[in-house]
Amino acid sequence: MAAHVRYESVRTADAEGDEHDTLKTNYADDDSSNDGDDSKFRLDEAPEIQYHLTRRSRALCACHRLSRTCIALCAATAVFVVLVLVSGGYLAYKSGLIDGQSPPWYPSPRGGTLSTWAASYSKAHKLISRMTLVEKVNITTGTGWAMDLCVGVTGEAAHVGFPALCLQDGPLGIRFADHADSFPAGITVGSTWNRELMRKRGEEHGREAKLKGVNVLLGPSMGPLGRNPAGGRNWEGFGSDPVLQAVAAAETIKGIQSQGVQATAKHYIGNEQEHFRKSFEWGLPESLSSNIDDRTLHEIYAWPFAEAVRSGVASVMCSYQMVNNSYACQNSWLLNGVLKDELGFQGYVQSDWLAQRSGVASALAGLDMSMPGDGRFWQDGNSLYGEQLTLAVLNGSVPMDRINDMAKRIVAAWYQVGQDSWESKGPNFSSWTNETVGRLHDAAADSDEMGVVNQYVETSTRNSRDVARRVAQEGAVVLKNEGSLLPLSYGLAELRLGRKAKVIVVGEDAGPGKGPNYCEDRACNQGTLASGWGSGATEFPYLVDPFLALQKSFNTTSVELSRALDNKLSKAVREKIKQQDLCLVFANADAGEGHLAWEGIRADRNDLELQKDGTRLIREVASLCGGPVVVVIHSVGPVIMEEFADLSAVKAILLANLPGQESGNALADVLFGRVDASGRLAYTIGRSLAEYGETTPVLYYPNHIVPQVDFKEGLYIDYRHFDKNNIEPRYEFGFGLSYTDFEYTNLTIEALKVKSSLPAPPPKGLSAPQYQNTPPAPASCLYPEGFRKLKKYIYPWIKDTSQVKQGKYPYPRGYDIARKPSQAGGGEGGNPSLFENHVRVTVDIKNTGSRTGKEVVQLYLSFPENISDPVSGEAVDMPVKVLRNFDKIELDVDESKSVEMFLTRKDLSYWSVVQQNWVMPEDDEFTVAVGRSSRDVRLRGIY
Repeated sequence: MAAHVRYESVRTADAEGDEHDTLKTNYADDDSSNDGDDSKFRLDEAPEIQYHLTRRSRALCACHRLSRTCIALCAATAVFVVLVLVSGGYLAYKSGLIDGQSPPWYPSPRGGTLSTWAASYSKAHKLISRMTLVEKVNITTGTGWAMDLCVGVTGEAAHVGFPALCLQDGPLGIRFADHADSFPAGITVGSTWNRELMRKRGEEHGREAKLKGVNVLLGPSMGPLGRNPAGGRNWEGFGSDPVLQAVAAAETIKGIQSQGVQATAKHYIGNEQEHFRKSFEWGLPESLSSNIDDRTLHEIYAWPFAEAVRSGVASVMCSYQMVNNSYACQNSWLLNGVLKDELGFQGYVQSDWLAQRSGVASALAGLDMSMPGDGRFWQDGNSLYGEQLTLAVLNGSVPMDRINDMAKRIVAAWYQVGQDSWESKGPNFSSWTNETVGRLHDAAADSDEMGVVNQYVETSTRNSRDVARRVAQEGAVVLKNEGSLLPLSYGLAELRLGRKAKVIVVGEDAGPGKGPNYCEDRACNQGTLASGWGSGATEFPYLVDPFLALQKSFNTTSVELSRALDNKLSKAVREKIKQQDLCLVFANADAGEGHLAWEGIRADRNDLELQKDGTRLIREVASLCGGPVVVVIHSVGPVIMEEFADLSAVKAILLANLPGQESGNALADVLFGRVDASGRLAYTIGRSLAEYGETTPVLYYPNHIVPQVDFKEGLYIDYRHFDKNNIEPRYEFGFGLSYTDFEYTNLTIEALKVKSSLPAPPPKGLSAPQYQNTPPAPASCLYPEGFRKLKKYIYPWIKDTSQVKQGKYPYPRGYDIARKPSQAGGGEGGNPSLFENHVRVTVDIKNTGSRTGKEVVQLYLSFPENISDPVSGEAVDMPVKVLRNFDKIELDVDESKSVEMFLTRKDLSYWSVVQQNWVMPEDDEFTVAVGRSSRDVRLRGIY
């Protein structure tokens, strides 16, 4: 694109009928949302598009011109678009848009209205009052990709002492950092069902981030939630149920922020697949639109984010794709209406990296921070905030009270976690080089400024490694254990051979491969699988492979251990397998983020099969082995097991998920019974992809110019879908075997409050502090005299006062009309009344087995039948059952404990689209079910 960009005021009408000003550029309108999408894309400009490639060298993630391959891809896209237009697809596209699901919501609510943040906002108010306009803009804008040491760095407000903030991936460790742990992935954490471990992992993650000088951790991830079982980034989240996701996210956030580090709840919202998630990444000019109805959004996809806000999360990251044909980072209903008003979010909204697609529209819709600061393309130097935000404030298209609130939210979050007391002088590592000395501004071609960029600060401790190992242990799920083959003994005396036992470990997934960090961002499936790929992955400090741990565990005086760490078996290996008394066979399935691919898998999996002929390998070993077979699977999500799960030779199946650096050690702990098998499935394993529903496969090919993904299944994803359609899965949600047995007795259900349809009126919030809202003189925003600009570095100053164009700038319709606060709001996460306990449930659990073990007690709720909305009279459809609470306990042999769990008003309510509130059915009975899984219910009662 041209280096010089011409800006002029233009008036555009958005898809909602609202009119507002944009900053028009010579390549696109700076307004692209259902809060105003007038962006244009010229197909003849396709070869000039810049795109993102990541490297771990000095030029890591630098922007490059399109290669011939990508140019061909864009050309092919152009042909596709023409064909769609010619065939009448354009009319189909227009008629397919869903209107009314993202109504306009303005203005953006001010932060500082809740007592829980009052002290931080008071401090922020004093600091912001001393800031200039350019400083306020500077702290809302990233400096550009690879311009500083972290993956995201904001500008500073130097004269008031507010530092540049370092933002760094990711959800399972510190991306691109040395001497830091690689914890188990989110899906493994969810599979522990252990609240204490969830928080401890967060604590260790936050502690390490602080030692590295990271202000903002870009995690946890609760979107995608797992609507698409083959979704490429499902493994970053905690499972396919909103309550499990919510609990794990909240505990993680509390853990991270207890260490003085800001957590980030991501990706808000509807980012359920990688294909077409992002403009230009897949050869299309626009991303897909996730079309979600109001009730489904509240009861499924927003539920975990509500709990994240309730836990006090400092930041929320908006996602790449559109929601109801409005980009998520400029959807005023999602950001202003749902997040900031209804959920009472007091922190700041940051964009995913290059998810921002407009300037004025984004700011008005509630986007507070632009990351990494670049404009529409990587390292283009044309930020949609920065200088352009300064101009927008000076010319009146963005009100002063909006930029004040943007800056205040960022500063308040800094105070809220206590970062004003930090002694850190910034990050002590570089995301772009492993060398001690390197460039301070790696991507700035005209800067040779050097310095010490890596100080190699050790953050890993015995305790952090122990937490990583415990999470991997408790996140491993035993799915089959015929004849109680597991746990194994070190000498395999249980085989009663009277001689030295022969054991073989088969499969590439059991070995070290070419090393854990062989591929950039872990984007290849080689060796044992311990993480998915993309920005959610980390540099492994070490990775204990399964074979190494098994080798250390077996008693070599009574066991002869051999290996065949390949998925292709030679004739000699096949003959050897026939002589074995026990065979352990390993297989896996990998996936990751959309900017990388591996052997035809472009982020989202192509199916639910094991990769690298894993199923064939298991069947072959099962047909050859002279003894029982144990199958171990590492996977980013559900895999189809129909071809081997019922084989007579396969006596045990263990799903180890993605265990992180302590993989082999944790696996051996479970296989040999050093700990109980206590993991439970965080998703359903079906018998085929088709069983998950016709709407849940990934959209692999665009169905319109702007791909449309309609969430027609509504509330019915994962086990809810299986229950509704009476489908018997291979292994149900919440399932997992233990090495001991548990008895459930004495279920009691006690009403604590009388049923009532609606929550209490929300409490009145505090008045947000006000500032002088007159823009400063344009001359005060000019570049300092003699200032040296770095090429493509993002700055807040303007070049000349003539850039400021005064005029009448119409804001979106209704912008100046004070909105009535949501009746579902009033506190962090929503109306405080929603979180009051209405029901106490107790149940006695006894360990009736022969060893100490851990049990996950799961509480499911079935709503009354034939519910009708009291206002509209319309029938309210409800799932057969929904998870509402759980607890994990450890019991010695013959020990009993009474487990106490509560149901809140929100647990007992559905979202009424008509009343725009949570409604509790008053007249009929709820069924409370307590058991070991979604299908293994031990006790039922009525409330």
